[in-house]
Amino acid sequence: MGFIWTIIIGFVAGVIAKFVMPGSNEPSGFVLTTILGIIGAIVATYLGQAMGFYSPGEGAGLIGAVVGAVIVLVVWSMISRRSA
Repeated sequence: MGFIWTIIIGFVAGVIAKFVMPGSNEPSGFVLTTILGIIGAIVATYLGQAMGFYSPGEGAGLIGAVVGAVIVLVVWSMISRRSA
């Protein structure tokens, strides 16, 4: 059941991140939005554990996943600008 919740939280975080930081070079579609949110949650968990916000084995919540997804979107836009 944890995997299903990760996908649901990832999708919601990806949608919120796309509303917070709109742009023309962002990934679109249901699958890419979900992947964006899941990667954001992983990034937020890693950074949170590195900074001491989360203990080992503890994952980021929805707000952390949204922040991580926004970070992923910023990196995505920087990479897509260089290649264009």
